[in-house]
Amino acid sequence: MSDRRDFLKKTGIAAGAIAVSGALRTAEAATSALTTPVPSPASVPPPMDPATKELLMEALNAAKMAGATYADARIARYRDNQIFTREQQIINVVDQDSMGCGIRALVDGTWGFSATRTLTKVGIAEAAKEAAAIAKANRVARDKAVQLAPAQSYPEASWQTPHTVDPFTVDVKDKASLLLKANAEALKVAGVKFVFSGLFFRKQERNYANTDGSVINQVVIQSWPLMQITAVAPDFSDFQNRGNVVAPAGRGYEYVGECDLVGNAGKWGEEAAQKLKAKPVDVGRYDLVLDPSHLWLTIHESIAHPTELDRAMGYEANYAGTSFVSPPDQFLGKFKYGPAFMNIRGDRSQTGALATIGYDDEGVKPEDFLIVKNGVVNDYQTTREQASWLKWWYDQQKLPTRSHGCSYADSWSSVQFQRMPNVSLLPGEKDLKWDDLIAATDRGIAIKGDGSFSIDQQRYNAQFGGQVFYEIKGGKITGMLKDVAYQMRTPDFWNAMDMIGGKSSYAIGGSFFDGKGQPGQVNAVSHGAVPARFKQINVINTGRKA
Repeated sequence: MSDRRDFLKKTGIAAGAIAVSGALRTAEAATSALTTPVPSPASVPPPMDPATKELLMEALNAAKMAGATYADARIARYRDNQIFTREQQIINVVDQDSMGCGIRALVDGTWGFSATRTLTKVGIAEAAKEAAAIAKANRVARDKAVQLAPAQSYPEASWQTPHTVDPFTVDVKDKASLLLKANAEALKVAGVKFVFSGLFFRKQERNYANTDGSVINQVVIQSWPLMQITAVAPDFSDFQNRGNVVAPAGRGYEYVGECDLVGNAGKWGEEAAQKLKAKPVDVGRYDLVLDPSHLWLTIHESIAHPTELDRAMGYEANYAGTSFVSPPDQFLGKFKYGPAFMNIRGDRSQTGALATIGYDDEGVKPEDFLIVKNGVVNDYQTTREQASWLKWWYDQQKLPTRSHGCSYADSWSSVQFQRMPNVSLLPGEKDLKWDDLIAATDRGIAIKGDGSFSIDQQRYNAQFGGQVFYEIKGGKITGMLKDVAYQMRTPDFWNAMDMIGGKSSYAIGGSFFDGKGQPGQVNAVSHGAVPARFKQINVINTGRKA
């Protein structure tokens, strides 16, 4: 979470103003149920600019001449546009634009990386030579030679986020007007005193080539409308927030309109005001019914992070921790993560999801894969380098040893490494909905929206809050609760899941800022989920004083 706080400080947003937003027949049947269509030709960007391709070829040639057995180069432009408001004031408008070239060289089984803003043949060639020189210098610290899994080459490939309106073509006045109108609607609610809102857009124009013969250009667009509404008690004895109201998405500006901030602001304001009068929760064990708007974050922290292969192998120990799902040979095909109807898919293919891409930053076309299959650990997230670490497992399963397409760099100046794909809980066989799970619950708590959380370095022990909480009695919601958080041990929690929703209740949440690595990098990732019920989970009262 530290990466998110750092970003918020840099952009001038108060850290409290925003948090991270938004029995199967067979596991294969569940996967196919959510297959997304291939984008139409209209969503494919024009071919790569010839001058850009020429510079990429210069980088690869210079790296090979300097001794590289493999090299790849990325020339990319990264743009961010942000506007933030409070009540009836615009408090910040930010435009960031960065362009350059990053070059990775593999010499004698050792990586080297260099980057430059000088986009000339001379500048590119010098950076490529430096990458090779760094690889040679790194040889002394190498434990074993890097082995890249085979990957298909794509000599002329393009991909673009399917979208209708490019957010960077929309006038800042229109963006500000929308936010101020939404703020005004929220302020009409009795008790609402403060409103923070914003629009965050990201556009990445990526050009990639490697010595295997791939030449790929892509345009990635992401959008995030956000609001946090604060209600204050008349005697100033309490205040309550309703935030994280909309999930970020891999969509264009049309997504902002679909979210209808103006039309929904009053409802979110009412929820903030209702929390002032909500009953403090009694500590104890409850059946929890968790909405996808909440459950995505639990999936992110307790399943997606611990199944990153580099974490499981100990490579993230100094920063963001390792994983209890380790070593792989003791977990793959053996460890019961949850019930038999639990299937967790990794993919970069879901339309509208943040990690969706045509090709990763190693030129690999990502594949859908089951991380948890019928409740048992089945795979990890991998890159070309990491796939060979699991060759023994893939051989057992009679599968090819190949990358799942999980390589990513957050800038042209950052070296690519394993980052999280979309990681999702697949629907159940029966098309159950939120109301069905509520009706089947005698005594419980329903939770919507994500809130504060903490989790240990191995992703094993955790505590999660939320946004709105409802008491369930006799299969009905009887009122609102507050100060709710639940505690969990990851495998105990997921094995306590006894009901899940069906395909029609599937929804996507996600995070715009997920951190990893040294130096730290951030990526955006989505997690799909269905409503799910968890039996007898320990709930604490976060407002109770000692």
